[in-house]
Amino acid sequence: MKLQNSRPKIVKHSFILPAWLLIFSLIIFSGGCIRTRPADANGKINVTSVIFPSYDFVRAIAGDKVNLIMLLPPGSESHSYEPSPKDIIAIKNSDLFIYPGGENSDWVERILDSISNVFENMIVLNMLDLVDAVEEEIVEGMEEEEDEEEPAYDEHVWTSPKNAKVIVAAITEALCELDSANADFFRQNAAVYSAQLDELDASFRAVVDGGKRKTIIFGDRFPFRYLADAYGLKYFAAFPGCSTDTEPSAATVAFLINKVRSEKLPVIFHIELSNERMADTISEATGAKKLLLHSCHNLTKNDFEKGLTYLDVQKTNVINLKEALW
Repeated sequence: MKLQNSRPKIVKHSFILPAWLLIFSLIIFSGGCIRTRPADANGKINVTSVIFPSYDFVRAIAGDKVNLIMLLPPGSESHSYEPSPKDIIAIKNSDLFIYPGGENSDWVERILDSISNVFENMIVLNMLDLVDAVEEEIVEGMEEEEDEEEPAYDEHVWTSPKNAKVIVAAITEALCELDSANADFFRQNAAVYSAQLDELDASFRAVVDGGKRKTIIFGDRFPFRYLADAYGLKYFAAFPGCSTDTEPSAATVAFLINKVRSEKLPVIFHIELSNERMADTISEATGAKKLLLHSCHNLTKNDFEKGLTYLDVQKTNVINLKEALW
């Protein structure tokens, strides 16, 4: 197995072997043999992605040349996800396995540790390790989790189109290594997709450069650190991107309301799959328009079934960001 070097993990919980990992151990070791590819009768390589962005990148690069699975069910919250036995089998049968990295991927690290001496010919990509990762930050007015002992790396690296391009390049090389017969197909598709990411990057930059303000406010978590850094945006939000909190204090809400008023901001943002209550409260108190800025972490079931893509979501983000800045 080829594993990316991982930066030190921040472990906040004592190590207790969960039921799903016990099941996984039984699945792994009951076979007694090392699995080698191809695992599927059709000869295609098996690619498993934990979340939507990397799933969609593979879909754009490989098309129907691979067997592709996304573990996170559409419409579900990624930060509380735990794998099912079916998911564990999918990981077991993967030729290429892609996951976000960060402290919410502790369960992945346990699985990888348990199979590191069992499987050959599996390539593992940790997206956080592919780019220049930054720590989550606590900005003015933001609530910090009480049990957070030290800063966590922000896992939402794909929110920046430039980072997405780096991830696409890594995925392409992994696919070419695993399936050299289709390497030209993969590289041609990746070149087209990378050009589309360049266009997306230019669209974001044009919106920010042409705006009369550079500040955005979220009545929600803020999983856009990489996007904000890429384009020089200032932000205020209730919680950092990986926070498990959903109920802000009255002081936090009051701070955000005052900030919207004092800077005369026309938009209050919320993220996807949010209850939107905080954004509603701020919108009602200030008259600011409530809009979605989508982190692409996951889609609703309806959007997933319609075939919505990372590029589709980000193009809508460009439109909504323009309304907030212009």
